[in-house]
Amino acid sequence: MQSLTIGHLAKETGVNLETVRYYERRGLLPKPPRSASGYRLFPAEAARRLRFIRRAQELGFSLREIRELLALRVSPRAKSTEIRARAEAKIADIEAKITTLESTLHKLTKSCAGCGSTTVCPILESLDKEDA
Repeated sequence: MQSLTIGHLAKETGVNLETVRYYERRGLLPKPPRSASGYRLFPAEAARRLRFIRRAQELGFSLREIRELLALRVSPRAKSTEIRARAEAKIADIEAKITTLESTLHKLTKSCAGCGSTTVCPILESLDKEDA
């Protein structure tokens, strides 16, 4: 089985070196053995796992949720219905966020006449607020 240094792993999966280190610290990537010279030597499977993590993040899953998906992936008792339920819950979460964002943006655009100086723009002022 071929081992990958952290640089090769990052390059192969299109992520930053620091991202690989971060996922390793967070326990999403198992700590790899090190070579005699101290280099991390990731198994080829780490590339697959890293692509999984990146794609799940793109779909809106948090690192906690990704950790749970990874655990379910290797659990002999897990059923695909559990994965489907999590995906459906994520869809509902995303739809709720979209609704909230859309509503907020509609309110902001209605509050702005679209004329005048940007120094008194209600949209920009709203974005400056700490409690927004």
